[in-house]
Amino acid sequence: MWVERKQSWVVTVALGGFALPHIWTRTLTVTAISVVVTVLYETVPAAHHSVTATPFSLIGFALGIFLGFRNTSSYDRFWEGRKLWGSLVNTSRSLARQILTLIEPRDASASEEDVAAARVELVHLVIAFVVALRHHLRDHSPWEGLAKALGEPAMAEIRADAADGNVPLAVLQRLGERIAVARRKGWLDPFHAPVLEGSLTILTDIQGACERIKTTPIPYSYTVLMHRLVAVYCGLLPLGLTESIGWATPVVVLLMSYTFFGLDAIGEEVEQPFGTDMNDLPLDGITRTIERNLRQRLGEELPPVLQPQKGVLT
Repeated sequence: MWVERKQSWVVTVALGGFALPHIWTRTLTVTAISVVVTVLYETVPAAHHSVTATPFSLIGFALGIFLGFRNTSSYDRFWEGRKLWGSLVNTSRSLARQILTLIEPRDASASEEDVAAARVELVHLVIAFVVALRHHLRDHSPWEGLAKALGEPAMAEIRADAADGNVPLAVLQRLGERIAVARRKGWLDPFHAPVLEGSLTILTDIQGACERIKTTPIPYSYTVLMHRLVAVYCGLLPLGLTESIGWATPVVVLLMSYTFFGLDAIGEEVEQPFGTDMNDLPLDGITRTIERNLRQRLGEELPPVLQPQKGVLT
């Protein structure tokens, strides 16, 4: 995600944004077509054939509405993903607090060291779930991150449980089993067990909602239709402008094509918010925030805060 804040709007206009690197070839191609059409129209009398600008005005108005609808739908997916990860932050903090305050030695036979070790393991599993979910949504291998969060022995057990490839689900299963062990040993009051189970259910719901966004893109036929309409409209636009504005046609086509191609590209990028593009959600940064918060509760050494690279936080 782009997180740098420009102080000058002049700098923002000149350097900000991401669209141009993605659409410059299309924009220059359409502009070159407009230059050829304009030169032919202005220098070759036999080429004095033009199309009235009325159809382009009507089509451009409708196309703007469709692009706006598509971008609104894409941004809804982006914003829902951000809300889900915001809920993940809150639920992780709440679950860690519940583990540290509700799991305790309840009689003389319980060892304080064993209970403290169980608390640490459970909080580390919460961190591991967040790490695994981030990698799961980005289709990356989670094992290196899990080894840092859990250690090799625990990671090996989770690897064996994640035969279907759904590592976050395997981590949640292990977390639930460890809570059940604490309840059976008398470290967790039976009346408090539903509280922790409710937090695990919320984590499951968050994972399922994120998977729904990831695996259900905007219908492909709609995206293809938008690409085709924008390309055809921008490519034919010089035919409707040369008669009325003459040599200014390439400049107007350049601005119009940049606008339409840019809107199309932005909608396509934010449609999948869990990737690593410039405008995607900063899952690495959110994960590191959760890890720092939970390790601080354990009194452990904190990993460094992630810093934006060239204004972008992944």
